[in-house]
Amino acid sequence: MSTQSPQYPEFTFFSRFVDDILAGRKTITIRDESEAHWQPGQRLSLFTNPEQQPFGDIEVLSVEPVAFDALSEEHARQENMTLAELKQVIRDIYPALPPLYVIEFRLIER
Repeated sequence: MSTQSPQYPEFTFFSRFVDDILAGRKTITIRDESEAHWQPGQRLSLFTNPEQQPFGDIEVLSVEPVAFDALSEEHARQENMTLAELKQVIRDIYPALPPLYVIEFRLIER
C-alpha cells in the first residue's frame, strides 16, 4: 500500500514567507483575481516561488474581496507584518493595484 499523499493543486509563496506559514504566523494571503477562484474546503500544495520547492499543504477557509484602502491592522497581523509593510509588499507585487482578494487558510497535516 502506498503512503504517498494525494497531489493537490499548486499554490506558490515567496520563500521569505515559508517560516511564517509553517509556524502558523501567516494565515492569509492577498492575491489578485487570477487566484480568487479557490473555494473554501479546497486543499492546495504549497511551493516556493521561484524555486518550486514543496513545503506543505493548506486548506482554504475563505476567499473575500478587499479594497486596498480597506486593508487593516488585522490583515497585517494575519500576514505577520505591519500594515505599512503589507501595503508595500502588495504595491511591489501588484503595482497597478488590481482587485484584491483575501485568501484565509490553515496549514494541514498530510
